Amino acid sequence: MKKLGFGLMRLPMNGASIDIEQVKAMVDKFIEKGFTYFDTAWMYMGFASENAAKEALVDRYPRDSFTLATKLHSGFFDSLEGRDKVFNEQLTKTGAGYFDYYLLHGIDKGSLSKYEKYDCFKWLLDKKEKGLVKHAGFSFHDTADVLDDILTKHPEMEFVQLQINYLDWESEWIESRKNYEVCVKHGKPVIVMEPVKGGSLAKVPEEAEKLFKAADPKRSVSSWAIRFAASLPGVMTVLSGMSTLEQLEDNTSFMENFVPLTEDEQKLCFKVADIINSQTAVPCTGCSYCTDGCPQHIAIPQYFSLYNEIMREDMEKKGWTISFSNYDALTQTFGKASECIACGQCEEMCPQHLTIIDYLKKVSGRFDH
Repeated sequence: MKKLGFGLMRLPMNGASIDIEQVKAMVDKFIEKGFTYFDTAWMYMGFASENAAKEALVDRYPRDSFTLATKLHSGFFDSLEGRDKVFNEQLTKTGAGYFDYYLLHGIDKGSLSKYEKYDCFKWLLDKKEKGLVKHAGFSFHDTADVLDDILTKHPEMEFVQLQINYLDWESEWIESRKNYEVCVKHGKPVIVMEPVKGGSLAKVPEEAEKLFKAADPKRSVSSWAIRFAASLPGVMTVLSGMSTLEQLEDNTSFMENFVPLTEDEQKLCFKVADIINSQTAVPCTGCSYCTDGCPQHIAIPQYFSLYNEIMREDMEKKGWTISFSNYDALTQTFGKASECIACGQCEEMCPQHLTIIDYLKKVSGRFDH
């Protein structure tokens, strides 16, 4: 299997709906290039990603010609029966018949107790025994000691999906390196998510971009991030949430005949990480897990992105940037940052464990007037 997976989380849109014809074109190109791994989940794209997988992939290609992964998230079941209700609906939504890879989704300290309460690890093995799942694993968002405990207790899990990128490699919150090393210790293959950190590593500060272009003017900025993750021993595939055909063509161009980073190229990535970290106010990946249950309908990831942009600007010289107009435009549809009621549901859902409530106060201080 080639080491690039198609993440069906940030698909192209046509108004309020997924642009399924563009998704079909992207799927066709992906398969034409020899890639086979597709990753979806219950709640991706407003619960429509699995349906899109059926229409663009499952209904159009022989079942043995592709690999499909999906997930059970702790936020969408509250009983033993609830696990099966989600799973059976996923089979219906995708029409896949079985899942090549099935994951307990986004495990951290908070959700682990729920997965254990409802015996989800054994439940997943039962699905495997019945032929409904080929490979059982989980995605993970917490510290390395928690991951080590899980893999020690559940050696039957076959793989782990981790957030790995050169920006989070030494992060005290994400612990990309430490979690990766735990998987190596336990002999578990790794699937990488967020290699481009929600697209933020496709658009880096000018100083950082110049370093990449000086090293190889032909390669895109995002290619460095994906190749960094794919170069790690034990990484099975790297997921990229591609939203345009151009992104897909770029990614497949350098992953079709993948060449790992050299030691010097890896060091360059870490140098770029230092530059980015010095200029990033809120390390949000834009996954939008936080927004579905927000009672105030606050556009949290968009506001954080705008906040990061103005924090990189020399505000003393400019005083005003287009980010202020963009914020005002968003508030015509969504709640202002100042309207946060600190209910905390967003922080419970955030895989990055961000203190979203505090960050929204900072956003409000900049934009609300």
